[in-house]
Amino acid sequence: MNVDEAIKRRISIRAFKPDPVSEALVREILDVARYAPSGGNLQPWKVIAVAGAAREAVVQFAQAHLPGADDDRPVYPANLWEPYRSRRYKVGEDMYALLGIGRDDKPARLAHMAQNFRFFGAPVGLFFVIDKGMGHGQWAHLGMFIQSIALAATERGLGACMQEAWARIRAPLARHFALPDSEMIYCGMALGYADMTKPVNTLRSDRASVDEFATFKGF
Repeated sequence: MNVDEAIKRRISIRAFKPDPVSEALVREILDVARYAPSGGNLQPWKVIAVAGAAREAVVQFAQAHLPGADDDRPVYPANLWEPYRSRRYKVGEDMYALLGIGRDDKPARLAHMAQNFRFFGAPVGLFFVIDKGMGHGQWAHLGMFIQSIALAATERGLGACMQEAWARIRAPLARHFALPDSEMIYCGMALGYADMTKPVNTLRSDRASVDEFATFKGF
């Protein structure tokens, strides 16, 4: 698999097989991803990987601390504007259509949302930690690292789902993992083998064309 194929093949997996993923394989993926770029080579990331009993402890912890609330770093801006609002709305509606959940079935939608906090059944959960003192640049660098993990996982036949939903319980999670006051959880990731018999894993979100987001000058 080349880079182009990995980028295009990667999707957010929301249903996983129970098949275990070895620590050796997770380490291999992280060993590749650590070459992600970062300004000044700060490498402003730490990773907490959970499986087995540690994963179950996080799942149980989350159930006790939901619904949670946004902190001073919300996932989306307030009053999201166009075209971003429509993009977010459409991908959500497309996903719920594949799940067979109607627009007015709020309990079913909330139940699916809650599956984030069970890693959608994935056997491994990753949490990404960053120092609170880092700026927007370092958050971008962390994103490059997370993308690198997802691509390395794709090459190895694994699926992944970046999970900003965990941001709703950032502060409790920091206590759960005994992080120092200077550090925080950015987001989580579900990692495992995709269950491609589940319709939700056929979702391919729309992408804007190059001409919609790029301006070419001087060519």
